Parts: sequence; structure tokens; C-alpha cells
Amino acid sequence: MKRYVCALLGLATILAGWANLHSGEDKVTPISVEWLGQSFFIITSSKGTRIAFDPHNMPEYNVPRDVKAVDIVFISHNHNDHTQVVVFENAKKDNKPKVVAGCKGVGLRSEWENVKGEFKDLKYYNVGSYHDSLQGMKYGKNSIFVVEVDGWRICHLGDLGHELIPEQLKRIGAVDVLMVPCGGIYALNGAEAAKVVAQIKPKEYIFPLHYGTKVVEDLLPIDEFVDKFREDYPKANFAPHDDNKLTLNKEASRPRPLLVQLHYHPKEK
Repeated sequence: MKRYVCALLGLATILAGWANLHSGEDKVTPISVEWLGQSFFIITSSKGTRIAFDPHNMPEYNVPRDVKAVDIVFISHNHNDHTQVVVFENAKKDNKPKVVAGCKGVGLRSEWENVKGEFKDLKYYNVGSYHDSLQGMKYGKNSIFVVEVDGWRICHLGDLGHELIPEQLKRIGAVDVLMVPCGGIYALNGAEAAKVVAQIKPKEYIFPLHYGTKVVEDLLPIDEFVDKFREDYPKANFAPHDDNKLTLNKEASRPRPLLVQLHYHPKEK
């Protein structure tokens, strides 16, 4: 009996420790989020780990030649405006980043890769989805990535083209920061993106991606997404930003969730 009680106490201690590790505002550290147009984001952790999503090399967005090196790159699918790891070659030729692809193959023949792992100070996994609303029959498959770092759970939807089913939502889990396409044509449009936001219910921040801008006009602008978002949340929760970089925080006074429209290039000094 004594052995049984000791075992229960030991299990309770382990569970309590796990809960403390995965909860509590004291475990959250500010991180920075940088957008370079289209679906290309770079996150920098408190330890300096640089995490890239869907890098492109589109001349319209003029990715800086001196873009800093990254440690790991996540690629949602193999269309050429999401796979250009070449943009980091000039930054650190002797230390190429780890590349994690969510799909193998191209076009309609692509298949999901089952991805789950740890790297430096982050954990990550993917969730299979489709690039269109026809189960990939038009544009193929897409991979959603969830990254945990510094107490933040970040979800990059890639070129998601449909609302999520319960199984996908369960696998995604709780989200602090959501990066969602909203430019239509090849992925979610504004109204559809707002529905996906309502499904996922991100707690802290929302960053739109893959939408039309002054330099890329073959996608729909952000307007419809913002209008639909404002129907669900107070107007103060939308924040256009004149820079392409933002340091995230969990200050109690900040509106939640906050929809931030980053610029596609750094603020002129």
C-alpha cells in the first residue's frame, strides 16, 4: 500500500512540474516577428534562434541581399514563392539552415510529410491540409506548421485554401500567434480567413499574409479580411504598422487578439 501511495505522489509531482513548465505568464519571453512579403516570416527567439517560414525571392518585394542568416526554415508546400532558401546563402555560407518541408513532391502529386521534432530552443510539428477547397485537386496539398518557443505557440497556415475540420483543429491546438492567408485566388480570401480565425481563436496576435499590396496586385487586398475581423472584434484590435518587424508581448492592457498588418519592408530611417 505504501509503495502504491508513493507512486501516486511521484506521478502527481511529475504532472505538477509539467503543468508549471507549460503554463504561467512568467515563462513567456518577448520574441520578434518580421514579415518580408507574401508568406515569408522570420521569428527571432530570446536566445537568438532565427526561424523562417516560406521564404520567397520575388523581385517585387526586393528581399534584402544582406538578410541575416536563419537557423531553421519551414516550408508549407513546394510552390516556388515559398521555397527560396537561396536568399540566405549570402548570409552564412558555412552554416546552412535546417530545412523542414511539410510536403514532398510538387503540384497535384505532392504528399504530406509527417513532421515533429525539436531544434535548439523550439519544438515543432505540422498538420496536413489542402491548398484549395477541392482537397488539393486544383493546387495540391499544404502543410500547417505549429512552433513552440519562449512560451509562445505560433501557427503558420501556409497557403491554406479551406476551413478546418475538427481533427485538424484538435491537432493544431491552442494558438497564441496566427499567420493566416487572406488574399484569395490561390488560398483563403478575406471572408474565409475570418472564419478560420474564428475556428482557431488565437489568443494574442494575428498576422495576415499572402494578400495583394502596392507591389503585388495579382492577389486581393487585405480590406475584406479586416472588415470581417472588425465585425467580430472591436475596431481598436486592428493595428496597421509602418515597419516590417514587431516585438510581441503579453501586456494585460493590450487588446486581444490584435490583428497587425506589418509592412513588407523595414521602416525608412
